[in-house]
Amino acid sequence: MDGVFSFVIFAGLFYLMMRYGCGAHMAHGHHKEQTPEQPEAIIDPVCNKIVEIDKGYGKLHDGELYRFCSKECLDKFDVDPVKYLTKTDATGARK
Repeated sequence: MDGVFSFVIFAGLFYLMMRYGCGAHMAHGHHKEQTPEQPEAIIDPVCNKIVEIDKGYGKLHDGELYRFCSKECLDKFDVDPVKYLTKTDATGARK
C-alpha cells in the first residue's frame, strides 16, 4: 500500500507542475520562439497591406515568394510585376 500512496503523491505533483509550473508553457504551446527567418506577416507589394504568412495568395517570382491579400492584388501583380517590385518609399529610395 505504501508504493501506491507514493505513486499517487508523485503523480499529483507531476500534474500540478505540468499544469501550473515549469511545464505549463509546453503544454499550452507557448514554447515556440519567433525567429527572424519566420516573420508573422508579409507586406503585399500591390496594396501594402499586411498579409499573415498562412493567409492570402502566394506567388513565386524570380525565386522569391510574394504574398497577396486578395486575388485582385495577385492578378494586378501578374500583369506587371516590375511595376510593383520597383516602387519607391517615402524617401524616394527604391525598394
